[in-house]
Amino acid sequence: MAPWPFSLFSSNKKEESNASPWTAFLSADDPRQIILPTVLSTVGILGLVGFYTRFLRRIPGTAYVKPTSFRSRSLLGRVTSVGDGDGFHLYHTPGGRLAGWGWLRKVPSTRAGLKNQTIPIRIAGIDAPEGAHFGRPAQPFSAEALSFLTSYVLHRPVRAVIHRRDQYDRVVATVFVRRFPFLLRKDVGLEMLKRGLATTYEAKTGVEFGGKEAVYMRAQEKAKKRRVGMWGGKKLESPREYKNRMRADGVKPE
Repeated sequence: MAPWPFSLFSSNKKEESNASPWTAFLSADDPRQIILPTVLSTVGILGLVGFYTRFLRRIPGTAYVKPTSFRSRSLLGRVTSVGDGDGFHLYHTPGGRLAGWGWLRKVPSTRAGLKNQTIPIRIAGIDAPEGAHFGRPAQPFSAEALSFLTSYVLHRPVRAVIHRRDQYDRVVATVFVRRFPFLLRKDVGLEMLKRGLATTYEAKTGVEFGGKEAVYMRAQEKAKKRRVGMWGGKKLESPREYKNRMRADGVKPE
């Protein structure tokens, strides 16, 4: 009989020779060698596609907004033009600066470059005084509302929490912009109500507040009490009353 150290060594060698490496579980005939990598690759690709679609795919217009996106997502973009006191055009910049917007990728600045590439946004929950167009005179404070909105959001990045599409193919959204001091996030519609440059939306159908009706109503009441903006006069014809009067006079309102 061999001394014990040698017998132990011999026994270990035998055990090692009989041991199977872990790769033996995935033999050439084992379908897991094909199925597992395929499943993992498919899941990874689908995840990347979903991430791109959700966060990095640029939306060039209202028609490209999926119905499932309404009330479930927001759009980050830059305001390229302001049409009136409660609406503007947004160039969607998904991913913001992290995706290169502003330093690697530029927002077009020409009319040709922006053609069919922006989303018309209607600010939810408010109605600004009507300007002079479509054959109707301007309401008091329509110029002030337009001037404020232009200075507040034009050429700035904003986030639009989208709610629905309206009858004019605009996206109704609650809009936020970061302003000084401290780059605080401001609700654009709420700021206009505080300044008496808009009323809460009064139409019987198509009303959309994005869950902020109570907040907006309180802001309007405070503006009334302070008699700021359009509330400073003796008698106010609201934008909704103005539109109804124009319709009665045979002038089609917006």
